[in-house]
Amino acid sequence: MSAVQAEISPSLEIRPLSWQNRGMNIGVFEIDEPVPELRQPHALVTLRPWVDVGRVGRHALIRLERHMDAPEFGRLAHPGRFYDFTRYRPRMMNVGTERRVTIPNTTILYAKRQQPPDFLFLHLLEPHAFGEDYVESVLQVLDYFHVGRYAQIGGVSDAVPHTRPLLLSGFVPEGQDKRYGIERSNYQGPTSITYLITQEASRLGIETMNFLVRLPYYAQLDEDHAGVARLLEVLCDIYNLPSHLIDSERGQRQYQQLDAAVARNPQAKSLVQQLESSYDARAREPKQEGTTPLSPEVERFLREMDTRLSDDPGSSPSV
Repeated sequence: MSAVQAEISPSLEIRPLSWQNRGMNIGVFEIDEPVPELRQPHALVTLRPWVDVGRVGRHALIRLERHMDAPEFGRLAHPGRFYDFTRYRPRMMNVGTERRVTIPNTTILYAKRQQPPDFLFLHLLEPHAFGEDYVESVLQVLDYFHVGRYAQIGGVSDAVPHTRPLLLSGFVPEGQDKRYGIERSNYQGPTSITYLITQEASRLGIETMNFLVRLPYYAQLDEDHAGVARLLEVLCDIYNLPSHLIDSERGQRQYQQLDAAVARNPQAKSLVQQLESSYDARAREPKQEGTTPLSPEVERFLREMDTRLSDDPGSSPSV
């Protein structure tokens, strides 16, 4: 199984293949009727597998969706046009006495609130083909529902220790970066065609936000619950959502187990100590770059990780 399959298969939002359109179409998306009337909606977005290390964005949105009883009401009408199903595998499932094949797809959910903004939840799955058509159709969905903000969340691997508060990078409206400790990303390099959505949405007058939690390279957790909690801290504060949605304890337990694993491995222990020193120096003098250079061993480790991630088109870049 390829690295992309290992990242995608266990956690996709997948639905049975439908041979009959159940509603109206917006671009290449099938939208169930009746179409909801949303008030000043904001779109909360995840993108898999490019920037969702530890599945943090997916799980953060799912927690919000369950809290708000958000139903799915949109999906690609013909996902096979955009996806290579030898990379994102369909799955065989037993439903009672039936055996059903379900296929990967991009899905759209919505939630209404007592006070606006309402929400659109977009679970984007990066396309393998016809990326421009995919981007254009997402923009048509945003335009149809008069979306006021497009906010993408997720996670990336970075040279940070698990023993310190998790950092965020990206871009948010002026003033909110300092409030939430979000550092503006200076990443340059390969990216996803779906970032054209953010670029074009901004030109259409839609406010755009992007914040990604930076997770320790060496952990490589299938589900990073500390990362999920960090994203929810920001979302709950921005949208005045209840704090019980933030499950910090689960992430703390997970990182405590990581503490024990690091303690048994001298090389890993040395790596974490180096990352802690760099993190602490940067916190003391945030405007200075390269205040505490990493050791050659750590630099070599990170270069190897960068090479591995670059060779895997389904992995996210460092930030």
